[in-house]
Amino acid sequence: MTATTRPPAGPDHPPPVPASPVAVAAADAGSAETRRSARSGVAGLLGAATSGLFGFVLAVVITRGYGTAGAGAFFAAIGVVTVATAVCTLGAETGLMWALPRRRVGARGDAARVLPVALIPPLLAGFLVAGAGALTADALAPRLLRGSGEGGDTLLTVTFAAVPVVVAMTLLLAALRCVRPIRAYVGVQFLLLPVARPVLVGAAALAGGGLLAGMTGWLVPAALALLACLTLVAGPLGLGRGAALRPRRADWSTFWRFALPRAASAAIDAGSMWVGVLLTSVLAGPADAGVFGAVGRYVLAGQLAMQGLRVAVSPQLSRLLGRGERAAAAAVHRQLTIWGLVLSWPVYLLLAVFALAFLQLFGPEFTAGVPAMTVLALAMLVNTGVGNVQSLLLMGGRSGLHLVATLAGLTMTVSLGLWLIPGQGATGAALAWAAGIATENLTAAAFARSVVREPLVDAATVRAAVATVAGVGLAAAVGVLAGGRGLPGLVVALGVLLAGCVGLLTLPRVRAGIRVTMRQIRGRDGAATAAEPAAASTRGR
Repeated sequence: MTATTRPPAGPDHPPPVPASPVAVAAADAGSAETRRSARSGVAGLLGAATSGLFGFVLAVVITRGYGTAGAGAFFAAIGVVTVATAVCTLGAETGLMWALPRRRVGARGDAARVLPVALIPPLLAGFLVAGAGALTADALAPRLLRGSGEGGDTLLTVTFAAVPVVVAMTLLLAALRCVRPIRAYVGVQFLLLPVARPVLVGAAALAGGGLLAGMTGWLVPAALALLACLTLVAGPLGLGRGAALRPRRADWSTFWRFALPRAASAAIDAGSMWVGVLLTSVLAGPADAGVFGAVGRYVLAGQLAMQGLRVAVSPQLSRLLGRGERAAAAAVHRQLTIWGLVLSWPVYLLLAVFALAFLQLFGPEFTAGVPAMTVLALAMLVNTGVGNVQSLLLMGGRSGLHLVATLAGLTMTVSLGLWLIPGQGATGAALAWAAGIATENLTAAAFARSVVREPLVDAATVRAAVATVAGVGLAAAVGVLAGGRGLPGLVVALGVLLAGCVGLLTLPRVRAGIRVTMRQIRGRDGAATAAEPAAASTRGR
């Protein structure tokens, strides 16, 4: 036998203190959670990238096909269905993301009992809004859809009639994310919807079908997505295989105590941009609304990275915070904040510097939105810089605090919008929305830190932010000096960034980090459901 050499024990050489089993288990659990978040996050990011690309294509199709006034009416119609859907869902989509991971799926589980609780009230609200909207379309169309022509009332009627379908699709998408691997959600939300819409809207525009045909092309993919979601969630929930669908009284009270405070904040979140479009349409006219809508498409496209990360890990955060594992939840949040920052900040910095180049792609009449683009791009650095603090609040069951933050942002947006939009048009709308973005996100970040009671920002986050600003800032400066702020300058900046990324890949530390991430991603992806047991030793204290 070979003896093991050990250092002598004594005052100068104390014996090693073994790590406690609880600490080891907690560390292992934290590593497992970051691996899980890495796998889900990459899938969400890939889907969001595809969605962002085709969302940009859709914006080009709308602006090129219908001009500033027509695009303003089209964006306003999208705003109507988006805001109406967000109001009618009553926060139930977030409620499903919060509730389903804490329940058992399958024919013998209790997850299916949540579906009637979550679906019935929002669908009733959707049908009520659809009926009321159809009855008042003649009066509302001249103000909401200015620039739509004589068929504005018909366009608004069709828009309102689609609300129940979009409500049902939204709720079933949330259920799909919780009971299936994330690739199923990505396939519907980030592939089917964004790919089908520019194809159908473009076909309508080429055929000369007008705004009504174009809006119909935008709405039809929602019905297809609804059917896909129904098919995909039926099996895991045990629908048709004996799963209990009759909810208990406690199911109603528990679900809606969480969801109702979220109802208002969900409407604000989903409608933040579209409130600006509608205010601009009413206060400044359809041309300014079209410019602001085009600018907003770029801003929302840049936000898709954060959206992809949020939907990827929300069920995981719900499960962790439900068990009291705050440290693991904070670790997941910090990891994904760095990912979102590194991926989103270059987009927004380039949008701020080269706003002229990006808006020229829509047509020369949209370049009036350059100041608005710059303002909003800088504001979105705050949004992405704090990470998905809203998800930490919501998945921790603190929907009331999230509502406070969103109300603060909405109050700032609307009050400044009423003051600035009549005189400054799209630029005024952008200034108002930017102030609302900063107010909401900083408030939510403060609330999340007090709730989680764990650091949400660390040295790695700060280093990533500084490196991103320095690298992109240098590339942008070279581009501006070489080609100005138009398309030539943007091309030069992108070339410099590409060369810099290739150079980074030669660094051993960067390659080692990529290898670690790839090992995390190669693990098996599964839906974050409540069926997964929690080890007692890893529960938060």
